[in-house]
Amino acid sequence: MQAVAAWLESQFGSDGTRIAIISRNCAHWMLADLAITASGNVSVPIFTTQSAESAHYILEFSEVSVLFIGSSENWDQVREVVPDHVQLVALPGTELSQQHVQWDDIVAAHAGGRTHYTCRHDDLMSLVFTSGTTGAPKGVMQTHDSMLIPMERAARAFQMRKHPRFLSYLPLAHVAERQLVWIQSLIHCGTVTFNESLTTLVRDMGETRPTYFFGAPRVWEQLQQGILARFGSQSVLDQALAQDAAGVGLKIRTLLGLTDTDCLLTAAAPIPAALIRWYEKLGIILMEGYGQTEAMGLICNMEGQRRIGSIGRPIEGTEIKISDSGELLCKADGLSPGYYRQPEKTAETFVDGWVHTGDKARIDEDGFCFLTGRVKDYFKTIHGKYVAPAPIENVFARNQWVEQLCLLGRGYSKTVMVCVPTEIALQENREKIGASLRAQAEAVNDSIESHARIGAVLISSQPWTIENGTLTPTLKLKRDMIESLFGERAGALAHEAAIDKAILIEWAD
Repeated sequence: MQAVAAWLESQFGSDGTRIAIISRNCAHWMLADLAITASGNVSVPIFTTQSAESAHYILEFSEVSVLFIGSSENWDQVREVVPDHVQLVALPGTELSQQHVQWDDIVAAHAGGRTHYTCRHDDLMSLVFTSGTTGAPKGVMQTHDSMLIPMERAARAFQMRKHPRFLSYLPLAHVAERQLVWIQSLIHCGTVTFNESLTTLVRDMGETRPTYFFGAPRVWEQLQQGILARFGSQSVLDQALAQDAAGVGLKIRTLLGLTDTDCLLTAAAPIPAALIRWYEKLGIILMEGYGQTEAMGLICNMEGQRRIGSIGRPIEGTEIKISDSGELLCKADGLSPGYYRQPEKTAETFVDGWVHTGDKARIDEDGFCFLTGRVKDYFKTIHGKYVAPAPIENVFARNQWVEQLCLLGRGYSKTVMVCVPTEIALQENREKIGASLRAQAEAVNDSIESHARIGAVLISSQPWTIENGTLTPTLKLKRDMIESLFGERAGALAHEAAIDKAILIEWAD
């Protein structure tokens, strides 16, 4: 690592040259990240699933000069958009057809080399780009403070042991994996094992036996489905638990490698309360927490301070409040200084030391925080990706039988279209209407990304009006009211649809 850092400093200086990394998780991803930091430059992670268009935007916008490349499923597309001036560096085991330098050759040529750069706590260390669902990706600036302080704060809440064991399987280009696994392993002298692939996740968990494990809700849902597949059905698992709850729970925890854990965290998207309770029956206690690229280590459920359905209470050193518009605001040390080259957007999000999270929330009398939606009506599915409902609703509304509609999906496995049919539709055969709406959902799904696809259509014959509280006085839809009325059933349908791999149709009355 030191040899590569010395080469970077000698070739590109130590004044914040932007250096990108695109690779599946591996030891050399982390070593490249360290080398960039040690040389006084700025790392720019790129997802191995990122589109060529997004990757090109990030490379150009960040003015990247060097690109470290490892095994990556999207390299064939991304390589076509890499600017000609960018120096390519192939990580060990990576073959490139383009002109490049090999990591091992750099190490051999600069063995024993050291950098002259000395870091400061507020130096820019990395640019972490958001998904860009609401427009072009934003480069969230990360300093040494914003990478380290949140994890030091979180470690006190999680009671992190010395020399913890981590399994790295979520993309290191994501700030959560990078901080919760990579940064924490540095702080606590931990061991990091790399998952071979998502198909071997259970095997790798069992072999690693992580003491700390972070899983987005979608991961916990997939593990649940894997467990149910081994038993055959939920009813068979229920019978086994009724006969020997302790033994069955231990068997499953052993299978998942979760027999010696300090904290099992879920975050990045809302998680159904039913899923948390399902794991609790197996002796697997999930702690839901909250953070975002701009501000990590903010809110979490902790041992002895846990409320299912809540993201928890502020971690010591964090303040939260609800704005007049219902938005969750957070203040703490170690926040991002803002968005790279976007002062206007920085000024919108970071105001007087408070981060405007974009999430609507409420705080109960005991200080537990509950998310209730998005300020701009965007929501995250269980996959941890944002969905903008309006464009999907606009396409679905082309169906002749639909009068009113609202797309739900916050924390769901699939999105669910809740709709009110026209008066004429109510006089038709329900099977005919259902078939038409299923066909419309299929057409919509063909044109949108997988995480946003409709899994079910829930049909209500009761119109939404001002009088029943579902419309505002200006006839705008109250999405939170629709979620309140239909959310529980819609979430269940989404889960069924994910298992059945089919679009479900159900009448709400």
